[in-house]
Amino acid sequence: MPRRLPPRPDAEDIALFRQAVGPVRRMEEQESGPEKPRPAPRAHMRQADEAAVAGDLLQDGHDPAVIEIGEELCYLRAGHSPRLLRRLRRGQFSIQGEVDLHHMNAQAARTSILELLEEAHAEGWRCVRIIHGKGLRSRPGGPVLKGLTDRILRRRSDVVAFASVRPAQGGTGAVVVLLR
Repeated sequence: MPRRLPPRPDAEDIALFRQAVGPVRRMEEQESGPEKPRPAPRAHMRQADEAAVAGDLLQDGHDPAVIEIGEELCYLRAGHSPRLLRRLRRGQFSIQGEVDLHHMNAQAARTSILELLEEAHAEGWRCVRIIHGKGLRSRPGGPVLKGLTDRILRRRSDVVAFASVRPAQGGTGAVVVLLR
């Protein structure tokens, strides 16, 4: 559809406008000087992160290899093939939804997990990821959110299997969940 332009003002409207505005004088055109070149962008946060790495390596007293051993979450509902769990652990399922529980208390984490599972059910998702963290700052009782995630998922009838993700995707700090 062509765009319609407003009607042009007639001579009477132009005269009325000039009378209302009064005398005017035309301004001379001024040449603008050359624009200053802008400085090249710098990645300030990346530089700060890189500078902090050396200090973090010296301060951190834990060995990541020790933390990873034996803390892997793994579950397969009875009646399903172990091959299914192997495929899940290898990352052969497409992750369709995710929730990150970092900086949440147990109640907020429980709510977030249940909301994710409800959304997965409503959307027809088959595989989701829950990032619970490794619990490195947990008290002697162990990782709170990791244990909570394990208990919730084992009790759900719609959960077929779950397993800790591959080390490159977070290792024992996250699980992938296969749903019915």
